[in-house]
Order: sequence, then C-alpha cells, then structure tokens
Amino acid sequence: MTIHAQALLFDNDGTLVSSLASVDRCWTRWAAEYGITAQEFARVELHGRPAAEIAADLLPAEVVPQAVARIEELEVEDVPSGGVELLPGTRAFLDALPADRWAVVTSATRRLAEARLDAVGIRPKTLVAADDITRGKPDPEPYLLAARALGVDPAHCVVFEDAPAGLASGRAAGMTTVALTTTHRAEELRADLVVENLSALSALVTDRGVEISPRA
Repeated sequence: MTIHAQALLFDNDGTLVSSLASVDRCWTRWAAEYGITAQEFARVELHGRPAAEIAADLLPAEVVPQAVARIEELEVEDVPSGGVELLPGTRAFLDALPADRWAVVTSATRRLAEARLDAVGIRPKTLVAADDITRGKPDPEPYLLAARALGVDPAHCVVFEDAPAGLASGRAAGMTTVALTTTHRAEELRADLVVENLSALSALVTDRGVEISPRA
C-alpha cells in the first residue's frame, strides 16, 4: 500500500516521542494534589486530549483554570528529568521530509509541546497546540487548522496518530489516517494503515508530493 500526500500531520506524544513515564508521574501527582481518587481518575480518557478537557471532567469549573496551569507546570518541569525520548524511526522519517510539508498537531499546550520537542531536537516549522484551538481531538479542528497553515487541501493530508481520539479527528477532517501501535493495540485503532511505529514506513519525496510506503 502506497499513500500519496501533499502534507503530513503528526501527533506528538505517542507518535513522534514517548512521554508516558512523565505523563504518569505528573498526572498522578496532580490528581493527588486535587483530591481526585484513583477510581475517578481511571474513568477519564487521558491520552490524546487537551488538559483543559480532562480537568473539566474531574473538577468544578471554577477550579479548572488553576488546575490546568498546575499540570502544565508539573509536566514542563519534568522534561529535563528524562521524561521524553524519541520513538523508533522518528528522526529518519522527519529528516526525509521538506520542512514546509509537515506539521505537529498536539493536544499539549504550546509551552509543553515545545519543551518536549526541543528536548529531543525536533523543531517543526508548523505547530498546532491546545492554545490554538477551541475544540480538541476528536473534533477535526486541530487537523483542519494544520492543513490551512500549510496551505493544503485536507483530502491531500495524512494524519499519523497513536490514539483513537486523534484518529477520529483526522477522519472527521477528511484525511487519510495512519495508526501507530505505540500506546494502543491494533484492534483499538481504526485507520487506513496500521503500523508499529515510524520505522516501519519509508517516505519518498517527488515533484508531486510525498509517497509513504510500508518497509518490506
């Protein structure tokens, strides 16, 4: 299967980098600070959603702004402690792409996303973060905004995601979707193509765009 694209749109956490250990540390501490029980916390979908939406599911509305600022502070402070690492294939795959043909589309805040990306030496020309949107994944807004920023028709974009919410966002935006089984089982992921991680893919840049193919 070869996928033809004019733009490639990547989720960050769980797609380009792994920050699961950091996320677990920080959110566990955050929940304890706000008196949220393990049972309450377990009922909330955490991965791939903006922190503001997660906090709104767990806390009274008047507490949410302070709580969101606190989790951002905890996660940014945790980055230097080795809380972020590149996932297999990320560096080689991104290095094969023209800088104006790809973007990072993350549910993290811009401050946190830039801290994590900078820690592993990734500096995207285009970044869509939680600060830029009004509705997070699974709504299509984040990916549609990225397509607009790159000047590409959504139908010619490919979304790379590890979470069901992100894949749903990409589908709703009318984009081709590629799922990575870095945080979820393959059977949990609905996508046009499912692979282990970016090392399973090759990217060939042509005068018509980018051809993405599974490695033999």
